[in-house]
Formats: sequence, structure tokens, C-alpha cells
Amino acid sequence: MKWISQDIDMFQQSKEYVDTVVLPLLPVSLSTDMKQTASMSEFISLLSVPLERQFRGRLLMLPGFSYLNSVSMDKLKEEVLSWESEFLANGFKHVFYVTSDSNWKAIEGELEGNLLWLPSLPLENMEEQSRNSILENQVKQLLNLFLQKWQKED
Repeated sequence: MKWISQDIDMFQQSKEYVDTVVLPLLPVSLSTDMKQTASMSEFISLLSVPLERQFRGRLLMLPGFSYLNSVSMDKLKEEVLSWESEFLANGFKHVFYVTSDSNWKAIEGELEGNLLWLPSLPLENMEEQSRNSILENQVKQLLNLFLQKWQKED
């Protein structure tokens, strides 16, 4: 389910079946790595759509957590851990973070949730059919990761 009012109505009616929350982590930079961070955010945002569609009724896909790339990882970790506490306190058994920013891997062990890091692929110059094919392959890999985590933790 997406973070839209119609889906939230459905979520509230079937909350006991939705045990997973996904928070995309989206870097923003206004300096020399502006295009790179935009590409990362675009890639993760595009992956989130079919991922949510595939597991509709099992997970809640939140809007992306956008953050300035210049903010320290300690401060970002603190903020994300606060989100994580809120998720767990509200009944979510599984928390997933999806990102293309490799900086998150440094604190992966400090998160209770699962960090799924995917290298960003430059999609802007691809034909739509090629782009969709690549995204489809990436989503298949993500689906397997979700299923493995669910089977291991249930």
C-alpha cells in the first residue's frame, strides 16, 4: 500500500495483515554530486512502485526519506532510528530501507530493520523498454530478498 489516503483507508481496515514497512532513503545534494544523488533517488523511487504493487496488502510503502548528503551519518542514523522505533511501536514486524547510497552500509548493523542497498543505474539515457527491463530485473531480486527475510523472521 502506498502513502495515499485511499490506501491508508485500506491499511487501517486490514492492519493485522500488513506487517512490513518500507522506507526508501533518498539522498539530496546541491553541490558537485547533485546529478549522482538525483540519479540514486530517481532509481530507488522507480523501483518502489513495482515493489509496492507486488506486495500490496503485505507492506506499506512510505514516501521517501529525503536527506541532505552533507548531513553526518550519525545524525541521519539517529533520525532513522527514531522512525524505526515508531514503526516497531505501531506493530510493524519488518522494517526495510531501500537505498542506492552506499554510506548507509556503514551503519547497517546498528539498524534493527533490513538495509537493502542497490547500486544506482543511470536510467536517463535509456530507451523506455530497456529501462523497464532493468527495473523489472532489479525488482525480482528485491522480491527474493523480501521473501528470504520474511521466511527467516516469521
